[in-house]
Amino acid sequence: MKKLLIWLPLGLFLLVFALVVNGLIEPSDRIVRSAMIGKPLPAMQLPAIVDGKPGIDTAIWPKGKPRLLNVFASWCIPCVAEAPQLLKLKRAGAQIDAIAVRDTAPAVQAFLARNGDPYARIGDDSAMRAQLSLGSSGVPETFVIDGRGVIVDQHVGDIRAEDVPKLLAALEKAR
Repeated sequence: MKKLLIWLPLGLFLLVFALVVNGLIEPSDRIVRSAMIGKPLPAMQLPAIVDGKPGIDTAIWPKGKPRLLNVFASWCIPCVAEAPQLLKLKRAGAQIDAIAVRDTAPAVQAFLARNGDPYARIGDDSAMRAQLSLGSSGVPETFVIDGRGVIVDQHVGDIRAEDVPKLLAALEKAR
């Protein structure tokens, strides 16, 4: 019996080691979902960040049609990667508004000139208050807002080609 107890610490160590290695090889889902899904869009009035486009005023959204709200930044590499997909969504009839997080007007203008401009409105969220009120954990993220101003879906990360039909279906379902 004493010989068995001597090996117990080594056995426990190997068990813990195996669990750690398993967690590194197959990490759990680390996507942070917004607690705002199914709830009305928080009231926001964000000033325009670029000339020629209005800012964000959520007071008008409950009277409209479904739309996408894209949280992005000009300094965000995945935001550049998703730009062609946002243009596809716009060509398919999706109305897309945006919140520019911790950004500047010249940087956003340059980003739009390089990557295309799918946005109807772009609000300036330099303090990240709007982003946090949406329950957004980073950029890029896209929210589906129904015609009553309720957040009905969330896409975390950059939009890829295979996500475009899903987002169009979510917009159609939100009608």
